[in-house]
Order: sequence, then structure tokens, then C-alpha cells
Amino acid sequence: MESKDLFQIGEVARMFHLSVSSLRHYEAMGLLVPEVTDPETGYRYYSTRQFEPLNTIRYLRALDMPLNEIADFLQNRDLDKMEEKLQQQKEIVIKREQELKRIERKIGNRLNQLKDARNSVLDVIALTTARACRLVWMEDNLTIKEFVDMETPIRKLEQKQKEALIFLGKVGVGIAAEQLLKGQFQQYNGIFLLLDEEDQYDGTVIHLQETPCVSVRFRGSHKEAPAQYEKLMNYIQEHNLKVAGFSREITMIDYGLTNDTEKFVTEISIPVKVS
Repeated sequence: MESKDLFQIGEVARMFHLSVSSLRHYEAMGLLVPEVTDPETGYRYYSTRQFEPLNTIRYLRALDMPLNEIADFLQNRDLDKMEEKLQQQKEIVIKREQELKRIERKIGNRLNQLKDARNSVLDVIALTTARACRLVWMEDNLTIKEFVDMETPIRKLEQKQKEALIFLGKVGVGIAAEQLLKGQFQQYNGIFLLLDEEDQYDGTVIHLQETPCVSVRFRGSHKEAPAQYEKLMNYIQEHNLKVAGFSREITMIDYGLTNDTEKFVTEISIPVKVS
């Protein structure tokens, strides 16, 4: 079946810079039915009557409007309906733009953290200042020998959250001040989530003020931490400082970034105050 007024599906696809599969999908959804379908061959033919609605579909898809919304408009073509659809889509785009900006900031945060970690001065204990932050703390006695030992408590923190913790912030572990003073460094008392400024967490969030800390960065992960705690506590005692809170231990480079354990970097900070 051929006519100068009819166009095969491949021709229409080329004219409108679409794939044949897209046109078939539009047909399946009832958005754009071919003028003629050859009953013997199944070939589809379109006439110029389909070009106008196809242009409308392309325009609305360029605005990222979902196909079901486009179908609703095509079945109820009306000026008010179009204005309503465009307004709805504008609000969706604005919301998506805000979310993309948030993602951009989080990527920037991760890049800065990675750069900071790769430029770390290792095995040097220093008195630093921990910035004010928002933190989610969950008490849980943990002994971490392998990376997988973190998975169960992380899943607990993640419950009822819309986003995975790997996207929300940085997970760390801590040892209570009382346990630090007893020299017990093998077991952690809790797991925490250090939130980025733009993160939203559905649960109790602790606001920590800027505070002096004794800190060290070292090559390794949690299983290498006990020896570092001993060094930190010796430094605190020698410099007449007092432990002022739970430790904050974070793997800055770990299996989430590389399988090369020789590149792992972990930071431990213990809040202190002058005796």
C-alpha cells in the first residue's frame, strides 16, 4: 500500500528525529494511531493529519512531560487544559532543578573531602577544631574487624529514610568518653551519621558546637584504630587536656572508593578541653 499522501513509519521517524520504537510506543499508549495499518503486512502508514499531534507530543516531551499527561491532554484538547499542564510541568521542573542543585553541592562536598583525604598528613597528632555540625547518633555496641561488620548498624540508621545513607552523609563510629578514659578501645559504643548542610534526616538530629579536638589521620581502617587511640590518649594526658565527649572515627577513603587498602585513610578526633 503506497500513496504520496501516506508515509511509512520509518519515514516519519526520520522526519521527526524519532526512533521507530518510540512511534510504536506512542501508538500502544493511544497517543498517535497510524492513518492506515496494512492488514496483510502489518505495515503502518501515517498521513499529514498525524503530524500536528506528533509535533505536540515532541514539544511536550521536550518539556519532559510524562506520556500519560500528554495522552490526557490529547484526549481533552483545550486551552485551559494546556495552561494547567504547562503550569504543573513548570513546578515539576523547578523542583527538579532544586534537587539537581542539591546533588551538585553534594558532589562538590565529596570532591573536597576526597581531595582533603588524599592530601592528608598521616600519623601526626594535632590539636584541631572540629566545625559545628549536625549528627545522627545511634547507641550500639560494635566490634568492627571487617568492613561488613558496619552493614547491620548502617541498615538500622537507614530505616524509614527516603535516601540511602551513602547519599545522605558520612557514616562513622564513636567510643564514649568513659570508655576512652578506661583505655578500652576495642569496642565502639555507637554509630553516627555526619550530615551535610543540605541533608534532611527523618529522626533525632544532634547539633554539635564547634569544639577543640585531638586528631590523627592514619593509613588503614577501623581494625587499625586501637593503637591510634592509645597514642591520642597519651597525647591528651601529656598536654593536660580532658576528654570532653565521644570520639568521632571516620574512614575518609575506604572500600566505597577503592579496593586498594594501601590507600585507605581514617581520621579519629576526640573532643577535649583544657584541664
